[in-house]
Amino acid sequence: MSIWVVVADSAKARFLTAEKGGEKLTEVHALEHGEGRLREHDMISDRPGRAFDSVGGGRHAMSSQVSPKKQETIKFAKQVADYLEAGRNSNSFDRLYVMAAPEFLGHLRDHFSDSLAQLVIASIDKNFVDGEIDVIQAQLPDFL
Repeated sequence: MSIWVVVADSAKARFLTAEKGGEKLTEVHALEHGEGRLREHDMISDRPGRAFDSVGGGRHAMSSQVSPKKQETIKFAKQVADYLEAGRNSNSFDRLYVMAAPEFLGHLRDHFSDSLAQLVIASIDKNFVDGEIDVIQAQLPDFL
């Protein structure tokens, strides 16, 4: 029985594993997403484009429905979910714990397949991505 723990936020994801309950976690992989650390105004190169009204001579700024920061968060959540899905497809784990910053956790769940979601034993909506392994493990149930 192999257990995976993913600890993530919008800029970093760590993948930890234990072969059986009671065993100390070991970090086996990490993903970095530098864009996740940028501030909103650092992602925007200039002012929004201009559009003309279909009636009259008015003009207004065009805006996107989703901010660039949120787009990058969603993109990274998909990348993390794809990595987990690849692990599921190769039978690398049969139980999964997900620990992520609250907003990122929601985006991550949006990208989980039904098969992957069934392997999730618990989700913890806290950000411990930079925490020591012992601190992360202390957040998980004793039977891990």
